[in-house]
Amino acid sequence: MPDQLCLSLWLRGFDAHSMLGRFEDLLRVFPFSRLRPGISALRIYALEFSEPALFEQLFAAEAGVETVAGLFNQFRNADCAYLVEGWWELWRHDTQWQLAPAPLTLTCFGPDFDNEAGDHLRLDLGAETDFLPQPDVPESARKARSNLQGLLRLTRDIQDVLPVARRRLWSESGEDFAARLDEAVPEEVD
Repeated sequence: MPDQLCLSLWLRGFDAHSMLGRFEDLLRVFPFSRLRPGISALRIYALEFSEPALFEQLFAAEAGVETVAGLFNQFRNADCAYLVEGWWELWRHDTQWQLAPAPLTLTCFGPDFDNEAGDHLRLDLGAETDFLPQPDVPESARKARSNLQGLLRLTRDIQDVLPVARRRLWSESGEDFAARLDEAVPEEVD
């Protein structure tokens, strides 16, 4: 199973009072899938992920940001993590290339939640293979580049809305994704 690609964000002025407002801003700017619209689940954990979920709501029909924000605001606490699951569109290859919904998770970590990375907001964007050229798959370099361009556009949109102090794009294995990308796409020689 491929590693997940994650984008971690650290925000200026992030605290227990601002965290859910900032999370709602992220949800409003995020380009959720048009092919599979809405938010599919909300999970809230207290203290750490080894604890059972404090709250869990799966949505059969598409749920909007207002609905989800209304629910997570009822559980405002500095020691909670808030996870929103949904879909966004990426170029994906099965038997052929198609723009298709890909699952993702957006997380807001309360300042007192046990979070090793210490990030405030995290975007689990899907399999890193969707963003790296696959040597055995025709057109994969072009499709991976398109997916990366979408990620860069998303990063700019987020920075226009949120006071991002620092960001980190990383692979679930802990490897530096930029280094993996450099290995997968060697520099062109003139």
